[in-house]
Amino acid sequence: MRASWGFDTHRFGGAPPVRLAGVVVDTSRGVLATSDGDVVAHAVADALLAVCGKGDLGMHFPSGDPQWEDADSMDLLGRVVEMCPEATVTFLDVTVIAESVRVAPHRAAMQENLARALGIDPTAVAVKATTTDGLGAIGADEGLAATAVVSATVGG
Repeated sequence: MRASWGFDTHRFGGAPPVRLAGVVVDTSRGVLATSDGDVVAHAVADALLAVCGKGDLGMHFPSGDPQWEDADSMDLLGRVVEMCPEATVTFLDVTVIAESVRVAPHRAAMQENLARALGIDPTAVAVKATTTDGLGAIGADEGLAATAVVSATVGG
C-alpha cells in the first residue's frame, strides 16, 4: 500500500472556462496554462505518478511543449493511469482551494469523472473545497489550486 500527495495551481487570466476534474465550473474567465489548466486533474496525476515511482506530470507532459497546447487534462490523467498499470487506486481525496470558484454544485460530477478515470467507485472519491480567507494570491482571487492524495496498492 502506498499513498502520495499532488498539488497544482494556475493563475486566472486565460480564456474561459475553468475546468475541475473535467467539469466546467466557471464560464466568466479561465486560467493561464499550456493545457486546459484543470488543477484537479493535474494534482491527481502527480499523486498517481508518485505512487508508481514515475516522476511528475511535467516530466511526461512538459508545459513548454506545444503538443500539449490546450490538451484535455482528463485525457492526460487517463494517460497517467495507463502508465501506472501496477497501481490499483483504493481512495482519492481532493481539495480545491479557491475564493470565487464554487465546487459544491459540481461535486458529484467531479467525483464521477475522477472515479471513471481511475477505475474506482465514486464513493472512493472525496472532493472538498476551501478558501484561504483572503490570504495570499488565491485569497486575492488571482488563481486557484488543488491538492490530491492517492492511496493505492502497487505491484503484486
